[in-house]
Amino acid sequence: MPGNSLERLIFTVLTRPRSARALSVLIFHRVLTTPDPLFPGEVDSERFDELLDWIGGAFNVMPLSTGLDALKAGTLPTRAAAITFDDGYADNLTNAAPLLKAHGMSATFFIATGFLDGGIMFNDMIIESVRRTPHEALSLEALGLAHLPVNTTEDKRRAIDAILDKVKFLPQAQRAEAAALVRDRASVELPTDLMLTSTELIRLRDCGMEIGAHTMTHPILTRVSAAVAKAEIEDGRDRLEELLEQRIRVFAYPNGKRGRDYGDEHVKMVRDAGFDFAVSTDWGVARQGSDLFQLPRFTPWDRSRLRFNARLAKNMLQANKV
Repeated sequence: MPGNSLERLIFTVLTRPRSARALSVLIFHRVLTTPDPLFPGEVDSERFDELLDWIGGAFNVMPLSTGLDALKAGTLPTRAAAITFDDGYADNLTNAAPLLKAHGMSATFFIATGFLDGGIMFNDMIIESVRRTPHEALSLEALGLAHLPVNTTEDKRRAIDAILDKVKFLPQAQRAEAAALVRDRASVELPTDLMLTSTELIRLRDCGMEIGAHTMTHPILTRVSAAVAKAEIEDGRDRLEELLEQRIRVFAYPNGKRGRDYGDEHVKMVRDAGFDFAVSTDWGVARQGSDLFQLPRFTPWDRSRLRFNARLAKNMLQANKV
């Protein structure tokens, strides 16, 4: 039994009988090669290696589908966890996968297939435009942002936050137009290697990682028509199955907050599309009786091992919303 009172509490939560029927699903997006001054909280290789050491010390890590199959069968081990990544960044293969393998782990990677082979997501278009601009300020009157200083790292971060706040929940076509406006005003060439290529996706699967679907172009499903949402869900699945020549079992809702980003009609679409499971980004853990098409995910970002595990333990106590 661990020594101090907080460690004893964590140990009690993680090993209590109810935890034997709980699966913690952790969510990541990128693993950078080196720290990013614009986003110092973003996970880099050194940090991810440390996190995997912490996660492996507290949990029995298994592939997501394996864990969910065991949950359904009532055979889930104590302290079970699965690791997931969203979107399909190239550094998932170059940085995340080697570290996972070094720790004897695998993960599930949810891919937005419309960005394979040189694509770029709207948020990255905005981030990289502001990062790379030679200008000292940007004028984006159409977004209600007449003068945004972008001369220093702090200026750039504030500008990115302000632009994303204006753009993120726009209808998909307007969101794309706004991101293109930022690019044009920034006078930059955008990178074409942020996301996986089709070949790299196959390599990711072949090194023992599970691949899941995440739509084609990552729309907020509540902001598009039912026909568009259905096509995004099914076409993203079909593209993955064509590339990988295998059935895709798992799906992740873009953004993933119930009620705000997806609704009951989208849950039905995912179920009708033939998936076995789907994950959200609402906090909590998966238990027997959880809705297998609205499974929660959570990752704490605490900088100490003790607090990281404490927050994971607290998450296990949270009542599921669905």
